Amino acid sequence: MKMIRNEDLPSHEECTGSLKNVLDALYVLNGKWRLALILCLVQSSKRFNEIQHEIKGISSKVLANELKNLELNDFIKRNVYPTTPVTIIYEATDYSRTLKNVIGELSTWGQQHREKIKQSMRKQS
Repeated sequence: MKMIRNEDLPSHEECTGSLKNVLDALYVLNGKWRLALILCLVQSSKRFNEIQHEIKGISSKVLANELKNLELNDFIKRNVYPTTPVTIIYEATDYSRTLKNVIGELSTWGQQHREKIKQSMRKQS
């Protein structure tokens, strides 16, 4: 067994800083729908009904609240066009694209985790 030396461990301040950063990120991105909505809009700008059609299972009320939250945090932009009836298009901002690596890593980890669970279930059978 390999022993870890104390100097190889992060300092208390580094751990505290990392934890604060992770908690801040989770606070903004927390929820079942937020990353899915960002992904949906990074692909292309969409109207409310198009988003709801693409993301199965999200209610109108939840979608409206999540879109407001994402707009407040500068992940999406709501464009209102003075047509009859009024046209509202949601689009991803450049800031939302800064999540590309995070989403990629989460996708990779999710796939690995799914495979691990499948293997674990096969062993139990």
